[in-house]
Amino acid sequence: MNPSIAIGSDHAGFEYKEALISWLKENGNPVKDFGTYSNESADYPDFAHAVARAVEKKEFDIGVLVCGSANGVAITANKHQGIRAAICWQEDLAALAREHNNANVMCLPARYITLELAIKILDKFLHSTFEGGRHERRVSKISC
Repeated sequence: MNPSIAIGSDHAGFEYKEALISWLKENGNPVKDFGTYSNESADYPDFAHAVARAVEKKEFDIGVLVCGSANGVAITANKHQGIRAAICWQEDLAALAREHNNANVMCLPARYITLELAIKILDKFLHSTFEGGRHERRVSKISC
């Protein structure tokens, strides 16, 4: 079964978010949009907290956040226990975030990558799995 996805963005990531939602639905992923719902100026923490909270509570398998640089949403999401949010701007980084860090929230920098690349990165993130082993020991040391 395809993983369920919680997705959110600020105004800078709105257009990418909308396109990613369509792609996810076309590929059979259950998706919930946590906003924003337009390209009018919006505060990224509002949406990053909502997505991270939903993943933290295990209401969704994976979170996707999109903002201009991805830094703000990643910092915000990582405040939640059990969230491992990774900024991904290349396919290889998305794979490593899942394989080595067991990332459960992917953050995309809309102002620095194309939409086509964002879709490829998301696809790689969704189709990569945690390797465990020596990485399990490291990931277990992340939480405070």
